[in-house]
Amino acid sequence: IYVGQCYNDASEKTMRTLQIRETIIAHLQKEKQLFSQGIKVLSLFFIDEVAKYRQYDGEGNAVDGEYVQIFKEQYKDVLNEYIDLNLDNDPYVEYLKGIQADATHNGYFSIDKKSKRLTDPSIDKKAEETQISNDSDAYDLILKDKERLLSFEEPTRFIFSHSALREGWDNPNVFVICTLKHSDNVISRRQEVGRGLRLAVNKQGERMDVNYFNGAMGEIHKINELTVVT
Repeated sequence: IYVGQCYNDASEKTMRTLQIRETIIAHLQKEKQLFSQGIKVLSLFFIDEVAKYRQYDGEGNAVDGEYVQIFKEQYKDVLNEYIDLNLDNDPYVEYLKGIQADATHNGYFSIDKKSKRLTDPSIDKKAEETQISNDSDAYDLILKDKERLLSFEEPTRFIFSHSALREGWDNPNVFVICTLKHSDNVISRRQEVGRGLRLAVNKQGERMDVNYFNGAMGEIHKINELTVVT
């Protein structure tokens, strides 16, 4: 096989499936490392359109979009393999067993006020270059419930979003970012990666910084590491 050649399936869906699977694997690896330290791990997917996350049938009922279907299938598959390889009575494994695939993902998008359906955010003309959504309420849940989102009692660990999140959203515990959307916008890409460049906090709200580790930079770098699946 030579550069540019491919055997078997090289479809868009296959590529996205691999990205989603690798994101889940990276998430579990980081989560296992940090679980005993009381640090909640979040992963963030950037997608092209709401329809990839949620669609609506002829009667207005919400149904899973393509990426959600792939995510749930891959999550269950990776999780089963992971649990089989780890010992029983491990607190982290028991934690994993208590979370359903349906409950561990969430989408943060605008909501159409008339239909109450999720919708793609409009883009402010002044912000076209940076691709920042101009809807003020799209991320209210994240902003208002940040403490709950960082709690192990909250099952949400994987977040799907449409555009580069507003500057006001500053969640410190995004450890894995997956770019499922097509974009050549350098500023937008930097903003997306920037969502994962924050020093993490534990469940007590203590930031994993130089003060917490008494200057031990090695420990800080070991914890605060971002994985980007492109």
